[in-house]
Amino acid sequence: AGGVLARPAILRNDPRPATAALALVDEFGGAVAWAQATGAVPPVSSTVAKLRWLAENEPAAAKRIAEVLLPHDWLVWQLLGQAARRTTDRGDASGTGYWSSVEERWRPDLAALALGHELHQFPQVLGPAEAAGQSPEGLLISAGTGTTMATALGLDLGPGDVMISLGSNGTLHAVHTEALQDPAVATYADATGRFLAQVVTLNAARVLRAAALMLGTDLQGLSELALRSTPGSYGLVLLPFLEGERTPSLPHAAGTLSGLRVDSMKPEHFARAAVEGMLCGLADAVDVLRGAGIPVHRVFLTGLASRLAAVQAAAPGIFGVPVVVPAQAEYAAIGAARQAAWALAGSATPPAWQPPAPAALLDPSEDSAVGGAVRAQYEAVLKQTHPELNR
Repeated sequence: AGGVLARPAILRNDPRPATAALALVDEFGGAVAWAQATGAVPPVSSTVAKLRWLAENEPAAAKRIAEVLLPHDWLVWQLLGQAARRTTDRGDASGTGYWSSVEERWRPDLAALALGHELHQFPQVLGPAEAAGQSPEGLLISAGTGTTMATALGLDLGPGDVMISLGSNGTLHAVHTEALQDPAVATYADATGRFLAQVVTLNAARVLRAAALMLGTDLQGLSELALRSTPGSYGLVLLPFLEGERTPSLPHAAGTLSGLRVDSMKPEHFARAAVEGMLCGLADAVDVLRGAGIPVHRVFLTGLASRLAAVQAAAPGIFGVPVVVPAQAEYAAIGAARQAAWALAGSATPPAWQPPAPAALLDPSEDSAVGGAVRAQYEAVLKQTHPELNR
């Protein structure tokens, strides 16, 4: 209370609240209940899971908590001279686990469920173009937002666009006009007044790194090998579930390599199978978005792996839609600048300026049939290996 810090902050990627997140899901009635209440099942990274972890492991600190500010909320508060009013935006609020994207309001009951007592107050949730206020020096301070939301604004994503981040995991965000209540798809608010539907796979660039290590090379070497093979990898299919999988739900699965024959047992075919397996797993995740009623017209690939020639060669046909590989730029910072310009302009829509030219614009027209065959081969192995998915 009074703005005194209760303890050092817990970082977003801290894995310790994993059990707390699972317990909260069960206590509130399961994944469907959470999706209907807030639009998303709380992951380990959510604020609500961290509050439960504090209540269980540091009860003295938890009892002192009167309000919670996310990093950008705290920064805005400092820029405003620690004003009496605390603010946030829809995007970051929707990641707390106790702000509902469905109802566009705080859910104090969910925060209390996690913490063990009610919070004294919540930050005011500002609209996308609304300013938080002025600094003591007279500078206009915009609402701010989360990194993903700022990146989507910096890329100028719109309905029909899906952004896929090829980190160790694969994180997919699709711009949508309404909040979903589907436990398979997490709905977060964006920085424009719309929403970002999220699907996550546990295996993306980690598949390529592991394959490169197995072949005694690096990512660039893996890509060069893969380009020496042909679509379909001479019948080799890699199910890329090296760390289990979240989408589809195969938490205890391992990777599977199928189609071994004398002709296919060459490094270049295994390299190609790794690239195609990763992309087919991501294409299945894109289909989860489609199944939730989200149109998909373009895919934006980001991350280091998106720049590999083998990934760019295979991606358009496998995804079946145009693929954009953005030029290297700080898109979160560009989005933050665009949001600030919007608050300053007071216009109905965000100010537009010419974004950096994409590094690649990839058209699937010539490769759609080939990509469809690669996916069909992958799906056949998936169904045979994991018949539990067909129930």
